[in-house]
Amino acid sequence: MIAVPQSFRAMPRWWGDERGRAWLDELPRIVESRCSSWGLDIDGEPLHGSNALVVPVRRGREAAVLRLAPPGDDVSSELAALTHWDGRGVVRLLDSAPEAGASLLERLDHTRSLLAEPLHTAVVTLGELTRLLAVPAPTSAPSTRVIAREESVAFPAEWEALGRPTSRALLDAATGAASWLGDRHAPPLSVDGDLHFEQVLAGSRSPWVVVDPVLLQGDPEYDLGRILWSRLDELEQDADVHRAFEGFVAAAEVPPERARAWVLVRSMSYLLWGLRHGLTLDPPKCERLLRLFA
Repeated sequence: MIAVPQSFRAMPRWWGDERGRAWLDELPRIVESRCSSWGLDIDGEPLHGSNALVVPVRRGREAAVLRLAPPGDDVSSELAALTHWDGRGVVRLLDSAPEAGASLLERLDHTRSLLAEPLHTAVVTLGELTRLLAVPAPTSAPSTRVIAREESVAFPAEWEALGRPTSRALLDAATGAASWLGDRHAPPLSVDGDLHFEQVLAGSRSPWVVVDPVLLQGDPEYDLGRILWSRLDELEQDADVHRAFEGFVAAAEVPPERARAWVLVRSMSYLLWGLRHGLTLDPPKCERLLRLFA
């Protein structure tokens, strides 16, 4: 049986989660059961992020990974996203057992993500992937338009509750952008609501492949703010930020004004969330983006 990495057991998400810790204890048996059911041979040491265990496996000559998510995770939504895109820009789903939180995925190179690539090259790649993923979306997927409407209502109250952490002008810019985006009618395109550098790994059938996509419908450039703030320390000059923004917009083939509006909305949203949860490093990055794009 496999040994569950101690570093996985030590993740904060398990603190106070008795059900989750019981699942960790059961993982070796769960892995053994899945391998037996799907005819898999373990082909390496287990890996993990903050939420899931990933075991390198082989099915015959095919290299794959067995991914196991804990109870309570929305496995069905994850599988729906993978099934919807069916390998188009995203990791290919080979098999699944939702009741066990298990999925069998094509194997990618976990040692190479876009986080290690030159920033401006990586931003263009994220734009190209955004364009590739922007196919007609299922009507059941959550809507970026609805998210924008909700944020336009929530921002002023949260801003007041947190002691007015930015200027009124920045609040008004973000709230106005959210209201504008919420009122727009646009084709319901498929959107990955969690697309960033660490979620793109090197592949064999494609140079870069998205993992753990979150399926939304609406504006493909929805999460451009996250792309910018996640490596903002590398963009020392304001001109560098605008160059990265323009590189993404051109590669994704999205309207610049709409992209700018989403940077404002997502930056204010994360700034307020971060302050509520005691973050100290990321809120100033969000404020910088707000100042640059307001």
